Amino acid sequence: MERFIVGIGGVTNGGKSTLACKLKKALPNSVLLCQDTFFKPVNEVEIGEDGFQQYDVITALDMEAMMNAVKAWMENMTVVHIGQEAPVLSENKGPNILIVEGFLLYNYNLRVYDPPDPPGNFDGHVWPMYLKNRKEMEEKVADIIHLDGTNPPDELFAQVYEDILREIQKVQDSC
Repeated sequence: MERFIVGIGGVTNGGKSTLACKLKKALPNSVLLCQDTFFKPVNEVEIGEDGFQQYDVITALDMEAMMNAVKAWMENMTVVHIGQEAPVLSENKGPNILIVEGFLLYNYNLRVYDPPDPPGNFDGHVWPMYLKNRKEMEEKVADIIHLDGTNPPDELFAQVYEDILREIQKVQDSC
């Protein structure tokens, strides 16, 4: 059975989850894994020199647990997280798709928090950490597709959905 992993990254509150959820609904045999579910407990997240809890750094996440969940899916088509095992195999024909979304690639912030972030949090901490993480990712991964987060969500969805279908077709044609 063919398997695909689709990664969706971007700045915190840039629309990743919205896009990922739409893709999950549109793609048969897909499962969604959200990086936000792997944050460490609040008492384990450092407070930076800027006075903000450092949620936009990789050390705020239990990345070992997240990678174990991805590996479990790759090995036996299950997602294991927080002590629960959920099979994701489907009887539908076609490839199985793991959609992983997180905050490490470029995007644009349009979301408004309620309650709002403390003044200076986004400009002073979130955005600089995002730029740092993006640079590191671009140095390691060659085939990243950047989306313009100012485009309407339906347009972004259509672009990503078509890209995924095109990649699936390429693999199927080569078999």
